[in-house]
Amino acid sequence: MKSKEVSGLSAVELQGKLDDSYKEIFNLRFQRAQGQLKDTNAIRKVRRDIARVKTVLRQRELAAEIMAKAAPASE
Repeated sequence: MKSKEVSGLSAVELQGKLDDSYKEIFNLRFQRAQGQLKDTNAIRKVRRDIARVKTVLRQRELAAEIMAKAAPASE
């Protein structure tokens, strides 16, 4: 998933994507342990997707904090 795609999602959708990614990485690790995983690069891709989603969530959180601090100062 591209960064632009991630940034266009709502917070609820991002949280759902994060939950799905954690489940997917669990399954991929389980398959790797059993020797059934064909695409070993898939784990890396999912980890990067998780990082992208977490980054966007954190950026939004920080932006909300900045806006909250700026609002009382302008009054």
